[in-house]
Amino acid sequence: MGRILKQGDGWRLGWNPDSEDFPGLIGAEGWALELTWAEWDEFQRLLVSLTEAVAAIASELMDEEKVACEMEGELLWLGAEGYAQHYDVRIVLSSGRRAEGSWAAGAIASMVQTLPTLSGF
Repeated sequence: MGRILKQGDGWRLGWNPDSEDFPGLIGAEGWALELTWAEWDEFQRLLVSLTEAVAAIASELMDEEKVACEMEGELLWLGAEGYAQHYDVRIVLSSGRRAEGSWAAGAIASMVQTLPTLSGF
């Protein structure tokens, strides 16, 4: 399998299994960041956990209530904020290199659905 780049409304994900250092790419409108193997694995795991946590919290909220949820690993932090069915996600890379970015509400569901098609997660 060679390089793959997938994108949707407000997001893009890339995968290059032949890269020794930075196989993953994440991005949105106006920004992109290459991830190491370990960062890519942690990003996938935390993003799936974050969306599952927000879904679990949703049943406890009234429609007008907002949700805030965070997931943190050794290499990066993800935070969700907004309504249970429509929330923004922010990422902060916290190991060695420093970087941050965000995805607007509406981008997350299709991005999460695309993750397994990239690297066999």
